[in-house]
Amino acid sequence: MMSVGARQATLGGVHTRPAAGCPPECRGRDTEGVERVEEMEHTRCCVVGGGPAGMVLGLLLARAGVEVTVLEKHGDFLRDFRGDTVHPTTLSLLDELGLAERFAALPQRHVRTIQLPIGPGRSLFTVGDIGALPVRYNYVAMVPQWDLLTLLAEEGAREPAFTLRMNTEATSFLMERGRVAGVRYRTAEGDTGELRATVTVACDGRGSLARRLPELGLREFGCPMDAWWFRLPRHEGDPRGLVGNAGDRFLTAMIDRGDYWQCAALIPKGTDAERRAAGLDRFMAEFAAVAPWLADRTDALRSWDEVKLLDVRLDRLRRWHRPGLLCIGDAAHAMSPVFGIGINLAVQDAVAAARVLAGPLAEGTVGLREARAVQRRRWPTTAATQALQRIAHARVIEPVLAGATPLGDGSRPPGIARVLSAVPWLKRVPAYFLAYGARRERPPAASLR
Repeated sequence: MMSVGARQATLGGVHTRPAAGCPPECRGRDTEGVERVEEMEHTRCCVVGGGPAGMVLGLLLARAGVEVTVLEKHGDFLRDFRGDTVHPTTLSLLDELGLAERFAALPQRHVRTIQLPIGPGRSLFTVGDIGALPVRYNYVAMVPQWDLLTLLAEEGAREPAFTLRMNTEATSFLMERGRVAGVRYRTAEGDTGELRATVTVACDGRGSLARRLPELGLREFGCPMDAWWFRLPRHEGDPRGLVGNAGDRFLTAMIDRGDYWQCAALIPKGTDAERRAAGLDRFMAEFAAVAPWLADRTDALRSWDEVKLLDVRLDRLRRWHRPGLLCIGDAAHAMSPVFGIGINLAVQDAVAAARVLAGPLAEGTVGLREARAVQRRRWPTTAATQALQRIAHARVIEPVLAGATPLGDGSRPPGIARVLSAVPWLKRVPAYFLAYGARRERPPAASLR
């Protein structure tokens, strides 16, 4: 059986270790006579998906001496409009891993406040102040996700036990006596093979292979909205940080990226075609009405092609595991964009999984007990966060999308704003939740530098 760590190659500036080819007797030809390669290899841990959860898990396990292979179906990490928030918990993790200095060198913007238009005149009111937290990382770093993933990939390439295969998509699970024994994969060139693993960890998002397994039991919660993503130029005199607004049957969240705003507009679910048919000019006029300081940029979007639709989902698997398989991140629980903490949860899942799995995997075995331990540890935080998101959906988002007056009637600030004004330190409560979540995980000691 062939190890996956046989050779090194360079792809897009990131060192990876692709599988060595099979001997001639393993080779076959397809119906058109093109040579294909059926490969069989083995690794201790197969990570499906090279997003934040997959890359963090791969790096932590490799540093702990566990042979790990990460399969990423794309040829690079360049996907636009991905969540680019790096929360204080992740910043602290990077510091513990000795990567703080390299991360700080990446182009980034720091968000310390959460602002909403509240009260007479819809002036911006700070409802959360991360900068007031007495911690070293009292901000959310806005960094293009491809930069973070490339940093993790480059650091992983320093570890002999780490393999990253780009352009390699897991197509199905290998099943042996009721146990997931690895995956079948296909490369961008059409080559196929099998990668056997002691444990397979699904980190491939809400479209995960694992979600096709009926025994895991997907539980779905209704979402009242979909999201449009787009960019608008940012000017020096604009507000700073994370800014929210509400208009006629839509809500917006605007992320300060320095020279531009990354904007999300939440619209009633299933109304994308209807609202696009009403015209881009109409939408931009409505958008400028709730954010007048953007009125001079309403022509920045030239066509609907620049506005991307996200089908918002909120769900979780009842079981995150079966023999030989563990699901984490969006593969286990798809999060609403409310609070912007989906990536933070996924990374914390990866840290918890690495801490539980590293020891048993180093000894060459891992069972259901370890997989269950990961779910037991992470389920309460996931369920609590999704419960809060469902409350926000029901009490804030759904009424606004149905036409209710947003955030008070404008004659006086709503009660929450009056309380926060009277007791300013309470602004730290939503800030702490956004920054650190309900539970902070610690990486395996062997992975620290």
